[in-house]
Amino acid sequence: MDSTSTPAFRYSAVTFDCPDPAELARFYGEALGLPVVFSTDDFVLLGQEGAAGLGFNRLADYRRPTWPDPAQEKQAHIELGVDDLDAAQARLLALGAVKPEFQPDPDRWRVLLDPAGHPFCISTLV
Repeated sequence: MDSTSTPAFRYSAVTFDCPDPAELARFYGEALGLPVVFSTDDFVLLGQEGAAGLGFNRLADYRRPTWPDPAQEKQAHIELGVDDLDAAQARLLALGAVKPEFQPDPDRWRVLLDPAGHPFCISTLV
């Protein structure tokens, strides 16, 4: 396919495995201001017109990632761009995020854990 061709598919969502899709959707929905666009007991999708969605899939034998311990490493994480690290961190902690002790570069970005233990970063760089 050359650069002028229309792709045969489009990027539509990122989905996180978790033990409780509704709880994780609540956290990210409030953090990002995204509404629920589809929901069952086992899957919840957040989204908005013209943007990729964020999904949450129930996994019965879900194991929390560990940060920075490699015993159960994260396999991917998201980066959230913010204007004020301290204010964003305070808001996310109030919503249920956890701040791990290990912070590689806290003046430029912060690592937080969502309620299911997935690491994510907030940064003024992205």
